[in-house]
Amino acid sequence: MAEAALSATESAIENQRIGGLQLRVAALCALVQICDGYDVNAIGVSVPSLTHAWNLPGPAFTQAFLWSSIGIMLGALSAGPLGDRVGRKPLLLASLTIFGLASLLSAFAGSLFVLSILRFFTGVGIGGAFPGAATLTGDYAPHRLRATMIMATFTGAPIGGFLCGQLAGFLLPRFGWPSVFLVGGIAPLLMVPALALWLPESPRFLAAKGRLSPREAALLQRLDITPGHAAAQGVDLAQANPIKMLFAQGYALQTVLLWIVFFCSLMNLFLFVYWLPEVLHLTGMTPAEAARATSFRELGAILAVLYLGLLIDRFGPERALALHYAVGVVFIAAIALVAMPYLLLAIVIFFCGMTIIGSQTGANAACGKLYPARMRTSGLGWALGIGRLGGIAAPVLGGYLLSLGMPPTQIFLSACLFAVIAAAATGLLALRGVHAEPLAGQSAA
Repeated sequence: MAEAALSATESAIENQRIGGLQLRVAALCALVQICDGYDVNAIGVSVPSLTHAWNLPGPAFTQAFLWSSIGIMLGALSAGPLGDRVGRKPLLLASLTIFGLASLLSAFAGSLFVLSILRFFTGVGIGGAFPGAATLTGDYAPHRLRATMIMATFTGAPIGGFLCGQLAGFLLPRFGWPSVFLVGGIAPLLMVPALALWLPESPRFLAAKGRLSPREAALLQRLDITPGHAAAQGVDLAQANPIKMLFAQGYALQTVLLWIVFFCSLMNLFLFVYWLPEVLHLTGMTPAEAARATSFRELGAILAVLYLGLLIDRFGPERALALHYAVGVVFIAAIALVAMPYLLLAIVIFFCGMTIIGSQTGANAACGKLYPARMRTSGLGWALGIGRLGGIAAPVLGGYLLSLGMPPTQIFLSACLFAVIAAAATGLLALRGVHAEPLAGQSAA
């Protein structure tokens, strides 16, 4: 699809050098993702203890899982238009505050109903922070390395999940389940003032801003952008409804395929996030042992980040990511069908994380690379939001299969089918056509 040439401002942003500023933004956004990853996993690792504390069966917690996923979906859907029209930084600060407070209050929940409400608001904040952090990282990355840098920041999500599992293994036997939520609430709230001080706004929003502080003007100059009205003329910001743009100018097929990929991918991710600790507990592990074993899934996801982003930047998501989803079927089937000793199980869980969570991280990076800046937060936010329908279905599916009396591990057999569909839809992205990054319908400056 032919588009107008890059403006001088867009050219500077798209070809920026990687330096201290870019690394600082990526590091701060990775810290946001660590908090996100921890709080996503907090409910899953707490359920084995809560079943004893509240004398409830595991499937009863489908309610809490469900409302958490609904909150994440609503947060992601609303984050897209807000991030593309208002700015990335305000979105991140608000999201961190919401899920920090909700997680903190979860430690004092006295019933499943109250916990479910609080998990809903935790999800709203998490849903907004994920696309906000990824998009801001992409705004401070050159196009040639955008998927790599976005994936690098997404190491934070599996690191947060790993820390959650390891800390839960220590905290649960000593301080009980509320301690897991206390940590998950205090950490993001402490980060809010740090981000307000050190995290810059997107350079595109600064270039379009009427009055700049000396610090903001200096930041643009570091990117070889001359502050002032002229810079704003060629900035790729949303001038219309960002959601409508996802289906205009040849992006419709790409959007639909990405939504299918995200639905299937997040179905699998949340099936494992919510139910793996309880399934391991049902097979004979203590809550602490189940939490530790589950954390190896996150280590596998970190390994994927080290190479998958580079492969996507080099070969495109159609080949690199599709193969990654397909390989995951083998490890998912192994967990579902083969009884293994602890060490071998931990290794298979590691590779499951590499291919399930790692592939989802790759999908996030691919989405951030395939959409232009004017709709990047909306593109990723709505893909995550629609994908959360899979995240909503996952706890219900897992709870239903367990209630049927199936062998606990076999509830994961359904994930094999969704991995195959995700692989096929990702491969079909090759049919989307080629899009350029520039501004359509705007003259070069």
